Amino acid sequence: MQIAVLLYDRFTALDAVGPFDTLGRLEGAETVFVSERPGPVRTDSGALALVADRGLGEVTRPDIVIVPGGPAPDVEAKNPVVLDWLRAVDATTTWTTSVCTGSILLAAAGLLDGRRATSHWLYLDQLTRFGAEPTGERVVFDGKYVTAAGVSSGIDMGLSLLGRIAGDEYAQMVQLMTEYDPQPPYDAGSPEKAPAELVARLRAFKPSEESR
Repeated sequence: MQIAVLLYDRFTALDAVGPFDTLGRLEGAETVFVSERPGPVRTDSGALALVADRGLGEVTRPDIVIVPGGPAPDVEAKNPVVLDWLRAVDATTTWTTSVCTGSILLAAAGLLDGRRATSHWLYLDQLTRFGAEPTGERVVFDGKYVTAAGVSSGIDMGLSLLGRIAGDEYAQMVQLMTEYDPQPPYDAGSPEKAPAELVARLRAFKPSEESR
């Protein structure tokens, strides 16, 4: 089984690394990082890079695709090279997945048309533009498409899909091995729980498409 993690300029690190460190522990699986061109790809912070082992043309039939998100999804959502690759590999994938705003790339490629999907709460409304049906759930399965909400939910997505593929016990073993036992110091991880002023501040901080 081959798992392909798509990298592109300004992706969010945990969106890719979370599923890599959970789903990537599937016994016998090969995980490859892939981008338009092989080499280092900078994350949204600019301070960190992951290395793409292969170019898009070298990975043509992955079993699982993982599309991380980033703070400017409209940029890659207009990239015909990435969208064409997503459409091509989706024809033979067993699972096509995303984390955070990665679902906007899948939707822009026409893969989520009429399907339920999730994304980062700040960008959920963008799914509608591409014909998807947005939901605020943390992990959404719709056929072979699995979408996760913002950043940290990629870990949940990886474990959930691992359970579907290898069984609940195997997924629980990976959860235990990684000691994934969230006990956050604050209860502000969703717009429904966070103080209203923080939600408003983040909405105001979100860059508009016109400013990109």
